[in-house]
Amino acid sequence: MLMTIRPYRPNDWPALWAFLEPTFRSGDTYAYPRHITSDEAHAAWVGATQACWVAEQEGRLLGTYYVKPNQPGQGSHVCNAGYVVCASARGQGIAAALCTHSQTEALQLGYRAMQFNLVVSSNTAALALWQRLGFSVVGRLPGAFCHPQRGDIDACVLYKHLDGAQAVSS
Repeated sequence: MLMTIRPYRPNDWPALWAFLEPTFRSGDTYAYPRHITSDEAHAAWVGATQACWVAEQEGRLLGTYYVKPNQPGQGSHVCNAGYVVCASARGQGIAAALCTHSQTEALQLGYRAMQFNLVVSSNTAALALWQRLGFSVVGRLPGAFCHPQRGDIDACVLYKHLDGAQAVSS
């Protein structure tokens, strides 16, 4: 079965919200409020981004990502991205495909680097994947994430030059 990655369309929202909602409600990987509404999530995931894409297989949405400037003005050449894969499709390489696709799209949008601002330290699978895909951990933020079961835990900042240059940790 062939998976395609395509631009988000407005009629995708109900299917997208169906797997974004439990991800956000769990409170263990994203800093969105656990009580976020569908409208608030739509405004954040789709409305406040430059591009939103979905992974689809046989008409079923399996994952999504967004790309947006990480900072305005002098920092706008660096983008930020977020990824979610529906629970039933995890472990199938979808996040890796989305991340690889997002880097190509980011280059086409004029970005020269990508930064992940808050990767929760307990999300070891994501940290390992991002590093395998060439991102460097450039900072660790002590106690920056309030995990619902673990309390305040560290979050990591990851960075990658999209031209292939490696980030250097300080």
